Amino acid sequence: MTDFFTYIVQNREQILSLLLDHIQLTCLAVGLAIVIGVPLGLLISYTKGLNKLVLGIASVIQAVPSMALLGFAIPFLGIGVLPSVIVVVLYSLLPIVKNTFTGIQGISPELMESAKGIGLTKPEILFKVQIPLALPVMMAGIRISAVTAVGLMTMAAFIGGGGLGYLVFSGISTVNNAQILAGAIPACLLALLVDFLLGQVERFVTPVSQRNADSKKRRTHQKILLAACGVLLAGLLAFSGIRSMVGTPTGDTIVVGGKNYTEQRLLCELASQAIEAKTDLTVQRKSNLGGTQVLFNAMKSGEVDAYIEYTGTAYTETLGHPPVSDVETVFETVREEFQDQYHLVVLDQMAFNNTYTLAVLPAYAQAHQLQTISDLTKINGQARISPTLEFMNREDGLPGLKKAYGLQFAEEIGIDGSPRYTAIMSGESDVIDAFSTDGLLRKFDLTVLEDDQDFFPPYYPVPVIREEIYEMYPELKAVFDELGPLLTEEAMQEMNYQIDELQRTEREVAQEFLKAHGF
Repeated sequence: MTDFFTYIVQNREQILSLLLDHIQLTCLAVGLAIVIGVPLGLLISYTKGLNKLVLGIASVIQAVPSMALLGFAIPFLGIGVLPSVIVVVLYSLLPIVKNTFTGIQGISPELMESAKGIGLTKPEILFKVQIPLALPVMMAGIRISAVTAVGLMTMAAFIGGGGLGYLVFSGISTVNNAQILAGAIPACLLALLVDFLLGQVERFVTPVSQRNADSKKRRTHQKILLAACGVLLAGLLAFSGIRSMVGTPTGDTIVVGGKNYTEQRLLCELASQAIEAKTDLTVQRKSNLGGTQVLFNAMKSGEVDAYIEYTGTAYTETLGHPPVSDVETVFETVREEFQDQYHLVVLDQMAFNNTYTLAVLPAYAQAHQLQTISDLTKINGQARISPTLEFMNREDGLPGLKKAYGLQFAEEIGIDGSPRYTAIMSGESDVIDAFSTDGLLRKFDLTVLEDDQDFFPPYYPVPVIREEIYEMYPELKAVFDELGPLLTEEAMQEMNYQIDELQRTEREVAQEFLKAHGF
């Protein structure tokens, strides 16, 4: 727990900023869900036969895994706040719609007849009788949706939406439990606070005839508490909005993106700081985005202006070519086809080759005399492999590797990100995929198996820039031409190690490296 409290103290400003973002996003999503869900619940209460259709659709939406729904939304809505909020709104609708419908339907027919008998119109019956009586049930639905929304909003970080999920995802990728807790605990506390406050609102709006005898003093306390919370929430939202406006870059600004693991976040920071040091441009960072396709789609839609891709990934995953080992063939194909098909400019390769590899524990390698990937054929059908999900489904990953080497595994269990290191260290797995510059290889002292058949294509990093941005700011080429030769395999592995093992931030490590090299 000491590491946790140390992390909280050292990163309190970042945690507070992400917490405010999380509150703002959650309030926006829940507010929109109420605006949509309550009228929809009222509508199906008055329209016979529509309730089954609407509630059925809402139930189906909620049954879809949240990450899958987010994946469906990205091609249409892009990345950032918008798709995150919309997905959470969709998940929040069912309890609100259902409870609104249930609350209205639960009012006794005798009471409705009495309301009509005294001459009330339909709108008057709705606003003076039905909604007040149904409000406690409606609030229960809103309460469920709001608490759920707090947890679901952590996924916003997966596509650059911000919030506490950034700490959770970053902590998972670096096996940093303190960072994971720094994101998870505030989210849990926020959910508990929301549940408590909305519970107070639920009791407050309950009609006198339906609640236990509350003293006048207790009702006064409830009013004071709710008023104070309302003022506090308004203040937080106002502060968050002002902070966003103040922090909005002015002048010439470009957006630099990165994927959701250590080296990509580091490359994003290195590129961003180098650009700001050598040009007059302001850089907006959008690191920790999801896998290759999430970031590439953001490039195509113009939401990201530049990022650093690996040639082998671009060649096989994005362009769909079968793996080849020739460095120049891969690079020239990527350069030409990215330009022709997507209007993306690919600059010169950087110095290091972050190729895929397989890694095992030293004791396991010694026991089975493993030095190369070919040696794994000696234990065909015995070893358990836990690769990343992307590696499991790429032609330059596990499927192609098994064909090329004639490999068989006892189990193939996909584990995304750094948890696969936890799996191999705990004995739950025997083999994992890794990157040659991965700092976690050094952290856990794993044995890297040689790719003796040269199966894996080259994975040299290349800056990729949208064509219109490159034409507007041609000085970007000089920046990357200066930065590229400095990023050797040794330098990248050391910087990754400092982040993964020494728990330093990408910003700190990048700043120190660039300063040492004259940026």
